[in-house]
Amino acid sequence: MKKLLIALVALVGLFGTANAQKANFTFGYGGYTLMDACDYHDGLGKVNTAWGALNVGVNFKVAPNFWIGPSYTFSSSSFKHSDTDLYYHVIMLNGRYDYYKNGIVTLYAHLGLGADITHIAPEEHDAINKGYFAYQISPLGADVPLSRSFTLFGELGFGAQGLLQVGGRLNF
Repeated sequence: MKKLLIALVALVGLFGTANAQKANFTFGYGGYTLMDACDYHDGLGKVNTAWGALNVGVNFKVAPNFWIGPSYTFSSSSFKHSDTDLYYHVIMLNGRYDYYKNGIVTLYAHLGLGADITHIAPEEHDAINKGYFAYQISPLGADVPLSRSFTLFGELGFGAQGLLQVGGRLNF
């Protein structure tokens, strides 16, 4: 399975770099992540603080309405009755499809699939790492360009990057 996934990522990378017309660097913040909504901490207790997620990524335009690229997400949590902290590191391969455009806004759908590595750091014991499946499904996203090189965006969906994600894109 790993060999198939690596081969697929390599083919997409080769296809994307050969046909890439444009690229952008994405940065944003997402609130209420998959990791805190689901039990990505093996039932250690109720989450006390869950501040959201910081997201960065690179996207390459591989077809007229299709973008693809990797992303990294960082988030952390703590528990109510424990001195245990959690640190989430998520790496995903993202695809974005632009389904409506006019002169002001572009509406799109976004799907990301990847892995979450949860670093569980109890105060009294050795830290451990756990791996989980991570995803982001955002059926409604909107881009609003402020200039040729900068775009604001917002997304509604569910996953590792947050329920509501907002941020900016540097276009190249």
